Amino acid sequence: MSQTITSTNFNFPGQKSVYRGKVREVYTLENDLLLMVATDRLSAFDVVMPKGIPYKGQILNQIATKMMRDTEDLVPNWLIATPDPNVAIGEACEPFKVEMVIRGYLSGHAAREYKLGKRMICGVEMPDGMIENDRFPIPIITPATKAEKGNHDEDISRENILRRGIVSEEDYLILEDYTRKLFQRGSEIAAERGLILVDTKYEFGKTKGGKIVLIDEIHTPDSSRYFYAEGYEERQAKKEPQKQLSKEFVRQWLIQNGFQGLEGQQVPNMSDEYIETVSERYIELYENITGEEFVREDISNIEARIEKNVLHYLK
Repeated sequence: MSQTITSTNFNFPGQKSVYRGKVREVYTLENDLLLMVATDRLSAFDVVMPKGIPYKGQILNQIATKMMRDTEDLVPNWLIATPDPNVAIGEACEPFKVEMVIRGYLSGHAAREYKLGKRMICGVEMPDGMIENDRFPIPIITPATKAEKGNHDEDISRENILRRGIVSEEDYLILEDYTRKLFQRGSEIAAERGLILVDTKYEFGKTKGGKIVLIDEIHTPDSSRYFYAEGYEERQAKKEPQKQLSKEFVRQWLIQNGFQGLEGQQVPNMSDEYIETVSERYIELYENITGEEFVREDISNIEARIEKNVLHYLK
């Protein structure tokens, strides 16, 4: 097994606090800076798997960095610098307590709800007569509340977000506008690579100056689902599963092994061999979505590498 980074315990100059999410660890520094470390942890069904995935953090961070740069003309974002392959540094923001999920196709969670006979998701109507992985007439926005640690994110409608005062109407209209613009750009980038951006989620925050910006990650395999464009129509016509690049293959493996994150269920053991295949799938996605060869960084001592690079940057 390759070495992985699944937790950190840094003490950077000017460090004020640290927050540990499912996959990223966020260090608040002085001067309104946030330092985000993308670990190799893997989360599925809102549960963190026991073992890390080699190079996963690097892959997520580098895809997110590239995609932020490729969309910053449309939507402002929090990112300032990436001093290490696993690290992003940016402007501290107050996160909105909703994730903006947008779906171009009937897949994943939406497809599971549809199969149960539901035609409404997050207050948005889904047309009758669709089959799994069909394209929606227009992409639908299906927000989710941000879960506290250990809880599941929950679907929520636009009406409930406004009624409960989670986001003001003025801000929410901006979030919707930004979400549609980012998804359009992401779809165009994917198409250039022979991929279909199926669905994704965006997170936003507000700077101390009151500006709404894109935060966290964008168009990564953890936040997005991709299909290969070639053969999509033929597979749909035959009602065959789509060839996809996302961590849905991990979710399907977990389901097959009796785990969906439900109470009383145990996470099945992931062998070292299986974890290596997951790592290779993440690398495959990186290369397909960026159009660039993945360069494996030195992982003999990831924490020491990160510390050295960050300290050099902060000086």
